[in-house]
Amino acid sequence: MLAYVGRRLLSLAVTLAIASAIVFTVMEILPGDPAEVMLGTNARPDTLAALRAQYGLDRPAPERYLAWAGGLLQGDMGLSYTYSVPVTQLVAERMWVSLPLALIALTLTTLIAIPVGALAAAKRNSATDVGVMTATQVGIAVPNFWFAMLLVLVFAITLRWLPAGGFPGWKAGAWPALKALVLPAVALALPQASILARVMRSSLLDTLGEDYVRTARAKGLTRAQTVRRHALRNALIPVLTIMGLQFSFLLAGTIIIENVFFLPGLGRLVFQAITQRDLIVVKSVVMLLVASVVVVNFLVEVGYAAVDPRLRRRV
Repeated sequence: MLAYVGRRLLSLAVTLAIASAIVFTVMEILPGDPAEVMLGTNARPDTLAALRAQYGLDRPAPERYLAWAGGLLQGDMGLSYTYSVPVTQLVAERMWVSLPLALIALTLTTLIAIPVGALAAAKRNSATDVGVMTATQVGIAVPNFWFAMLLVLVFAITLRWLPAGGFPGWKAGAWPALKALVLPAVALALPQASILARVMRSSLLDTLGEDYVRTARAKGLTRAQTVRRHALRNALIPVLTIMGLQFSFLLAGTIIIENVFFLPGLGRLVFQAITQRDLIVVKSVVMLLVASVVVVNFLVEVGYAAVDPRLRRRV
């Protein structure tokens, strides 16, 4: 097991190194000069040169990459061009919005997808199964930002049950803060729930075809008892893998939703940094989101290996 974890850790380190190089390179080839964006196109050349020197923008690209990557390893994401504060501070402030939003969305995804997918599998080829598959196909096809605007129209403007946008902060109380996150979480959760429900249905149908399930039926168990006692637990293994990856996606995929609802989270921070050409914020936050996806994937693989020894022998 230790050898397997060591190999996975090495793969994790290599993946993060390659990802950091790609993120840095993509940011470098974007058009525009951050110094001119901050000072304006009419700024004097000596002022632009001083600003570039202040932020290290005049150094060669390899040197800036090594300085940035070395800072990330030490927990230093650099200094924001726009806000003149450490990027770590900006991320810490915005994480208190994005992380609860992702957790609420993942919880809603799980509560919807697993029962719905299990119901569709248990009633295969019935009207219920067809209805579930149709609804999940629509959920996958509909853009989440359009669905978010529809939720605002119905629940915020028409019914006035929930706020249309903004975030009062956790200091205003848990309930006002959670109310502000309900609609964004639903908008994020339903497309992911559609995907997870289809995975749950396929996994459960595969499990229902196993020999031990037929043996359980032969012993006199009803179909519902067989699904609940034997098939469901084994069918959840691939579903849990998808759930782990979905959490990373939900954390990284909030850019559009946070802008629709004017939430001060990581997604809105990245959007504002792109418009302001604050490359150090964009690079650092994107790298943080990439690292979250890679680390979650690593944890899922290690968890699988701990449960199933056959995986340790294959790799």
